[in-house]
Amino acid sequence: MFTELKIEELLNFFKALSDANRLKIVGLLAQGPSSVEQLAEMLHLHPSTVSHHLGRLSKAGLVSARAEGYYSVYHLETKALEVMAKRLLEHDTLPAAVAQVDVGAYDRKVLQNFMTPDGRLKDFPAQQKKLEAILRHVVEAFELGRRYPEKEVNQILLGFNDDTARLRRSLIEFKLMEREGGGGNYWRLE
Repeated sequence: MFTELKIEELLNFFKALSDANRLKIVGLLAQGPSSVEQLAEMLHLHPSTVSHHLGRLSKAGLVSARAEGYYSVYHLETKALEVMAKRLLEHDTLPAAVAQVDVGAYDRKVLQNFMTPDGRLKDFPAQQKKLEAILRHVVEAFELGRRYPEKEVNQILLGFNDDTARLRRSLIEFKLMEREGGGGNYWRLE
């Protein structure tokens, strides 16, 4: 389960790497440990700016420091970087981050704007993304795994709009349906 803690960890990781100077610091630390003063001189930054960046990287677990005399020497936690990147970018992690997001909201808004209350298409939208939203709705009228003769497809599409040829072509063009050549059978694609 994707938790708020994991979202926060993911945000910290990406925020830590979302700055050009922090990426440069990571690159320099990958070559070897450095103090704030050394990093500041190499990057032409003020030491307090470098300390700020190191704090962000440290919060994400990407760098650590150890005292050497009067200075703190920073090291890149390469193993932590590898483990964190691998874990946070797992196949299921990023999609789980949007689990609570209403992914159908856009389609519903388009349908509300372009469909009548009885489910007929008022007009074809000019924007491709809006047309795709309408077509995703229209294709739901067809069962998966079933083949339809063109006459039956037209009958179903007539419930949405009188321009059944345009709807048919669009469903094929946007790869929501497929057909056999020459006006043969049509079927819905997964």
